Amino acid sequence: MSGNTFGTLFCVTNFGESHGPAIGCVIDGCPPGMELSEADIQPELDRRRPGTSAYVTQRNEPDRVQILSGVYQGQTTGTPICLLIQNTDQRSKDYGDIVQTFRPGHADYTYWHKYGLRDPRGGGRSSARLTAPTVAAGAVAKKWLQEKCGTTFRGCMTAIGELEIAFESWAHVAHNPFFAPLADVSALESYMADLRKRGDSCGARLRVTAHNMPVGLGQPIYDKLDADIAYALMGLNAVKGVEIGAGFASVADVGSRHGDSLTPGGFVGNKAGGVLGGISTGQDLEVSIAIKPTSSILVPRDSIDTQGQPTEVITKGRHDPCVGIRATPIAEALLALVVMDHALRHRAQCGDVLVQPGPVAASPS
Repeated sequence: MSGNTFGTLFCVTNFGESHGPAIGCVIDGCPPGMELSEADIQPELDRRRPGTSAYVTQRNEPDRVQILSGVYQGQTTGTPICLLIQNTDQRSKDYGDIVQTFRPGHADYTYWHKYGLRDPRGGGRSSARLTAPTVAAGAVAKKWLQEKCGTTFRGCMTAIGELEIAFESWAHVAHNPFFAPLADVSALESYMADLRKRGDSCGARLRVTAHNMPVGLGQPIYDKLDADIAYALMGLNAVKGVEIGAGFASVADVGSRHGDSLTPGGFVGNKAGGVLGGISTGQDLEVSIAIKPTSSILVPRDSIDTQGQPTEVITKGRHDPCVGIRATPIAEALLALVVMDHALRHRAQCGDVLVQPGPVAASPS
């Protein structure tokens, strides 16, 4: 199976299965000389970790990361960094009933036809469990970008199912299990409690941003920054749509007001989402993603078995009623990996200096 490595200069190879002994990644291309320890990575993994609230899967994984290589006396050496996360709370017996059937909405059918076999335990390689190494790699990228460029990343939930989430403050995001920018999330709690009672699931919309971006990251034509952002985020489990800046709202706009005008003080808006011609403007990167409802639900659904015969599927086990709840730190990590890779590519072509912009328009709250 190919397709497990992301990046050109900052390359991340992801390995493992949901119910295997461990998962992890190898980072190749991290510059030497950066102080790095497990303590720099663990907080990001803790944000994504399962079993942290009543609204996510109750699989209880500590997700403790180990650095196996690439760091000597607390500093990166420039050699491959191997990050390992043990699986400790697998419950494979939950998947015994689906060995010969295909779960609607899952990759079971496509994996089986592509490879001739599949690992049914928690989805095997197709499981969202494999996003943990992505978050770990993203933590390394975030640290380097903050130290070298001052670039920071943050994300929040902007809708869950049919509920739109009004933006109040970034300060609220860290204080509720939904990563919602709200002080009062009781309506979200009630909505999720009802879904759980019915054995059903819902989707979500997330917003993720990169602040204090250098100017000039990205290549014209095939390696545009926004194209790589869309490529990375579409690789996140359950994502079915990516918007940069104004996104699909651009359709109903007109050119006389859509283009971000320039003044001596900078851009007057950021409908472009921080990218023009595939190259960063120095404004915040603004990205939104749409996440489909969780496919593993207790509601019976029609399907077929490996012999092509009709059957009914009920997915047992421990699952997120909304996979979007824990997706914010993953989306941040993927955005950081894209920016990190492009920062190194820019440095290789244009020299060591990453250009910081002059005054730019602040993105809306």
